[in-house]
Formats: sequence, C-alpha cells, structure tokens
Amino acid sequence: MSDRTSEPTPERPRAARHLSDEKYQRLMAEVKAPYRGLRLFVYFAFAASGFIGAVVFLARLLGGRDVGSDLPNFALQLGVVALMVWLFRLETRSTDR
Repeated sequence: MSDRTSEPTPERPRAARHLSDEKYQRLMAEVKAPYRGLRLFVYFAFAASGFIGAVVFLARLLGGRDVGSDLPNFALQLGVVALMVWLFRLETRSTDR
C-alpha cells in the first residue's frame, strides 16, 4: 500500500517517454495553464505602472493645481492597481487548487 495521496499518473505518450520526470511535469503544467508566467509578469508590470501613476497624480493633487482633471486620473490609476492585484490573486488561487 502506498502513502501517496496523489492520483496515479496516466501513462506517458510514446513521444514523451524520453523526457525526465521534472521536464514532463513542467510541460504538463504549461499545457494546463498556458502562458501563466507571462500573464503574471504582465499583471505585475501593469500594477507597478499604475502605482507609479497613482503616486504622480497624488503629488499633483497635494499640490492643489488642476484638481478637476487630476482626481479622475488618480482614481483610474488606483483602479488599475486594484484590477491587477485582483487578477494576480485570481491566477495564483486557481493554481493552488
């Protein structure tokens, strides 16, 4: 009797039998979630951009000039950051399952 709690892995296709177990597992993870690393990078880059924009517009708001146009831009930057954090969490939560 085995102590492993994972399901038995199906037999590999004939073309993949020459691959190491580690490489095969990496390829199977990529098949299940294609471009996951790229998506995470994009979420991080857009969140960083939104954060920098929010800091700039916050500084402009604190300066008190042209508040009418800076406030919506500040809110947009905060929205971008919130959206990217939500997408990042959604992505990482889906892989934990």
